[in-house]
Amino acid sequence: SMMDKGAFLTVAAGDHVNTMTIGWAMMGICWRKPILMIAVRDSRYTFELLEAADDFCVSVPTANKRDEIFYCGTKSGRDVNKFEECGLATTPGRKSTSPVIDTPGLHLECRIVYKNAMDPGQLDQAYHAIYPEKDYHTLYFGEIVACYEF
Repeated sequence: SMMDKGAFLTVAAGDHVNTMTIGWAMMGICWRKPILMIAVRDSRYTFELLEAADDFCVSVPTANKRDEIFYCGTKSGRDVNKFEECGLATTPGRKSTSPVIDTPGLHLECRIVYKNAMDPGQLDQAYHAIYPEKDYHTLYFGEIVACYEF
């Protein structure tokens, strides 16, 4: 899948911008619209921004960004400026408030149309091992309003 090596999820809310690594996402048609669904644990700084945001952007790099993806998946934007630490620049979204990572690749701008916090009681027992800290995901469904490569 396109997410196999990881992708950047970038969110702007107010004057705060953060990016994090995601490896899980689903894309398809829902509500007669092209939808990208992402899952973010409520312990993440990005979750706080998503709760105040109208949109999010996902950047899937074609260049080797393994180190940056690892760093952005292990550090919190509460503690460090990941853009400075990784030498990552952003470029304004074409249709979204949130920016995209300025790197060659596929960029998806998504308007949040639905979100839902996971109910652990509805989760198959075999999957509970993924959540030893009980930090379940909130699922964000974004209507893909722009999708392009550069």
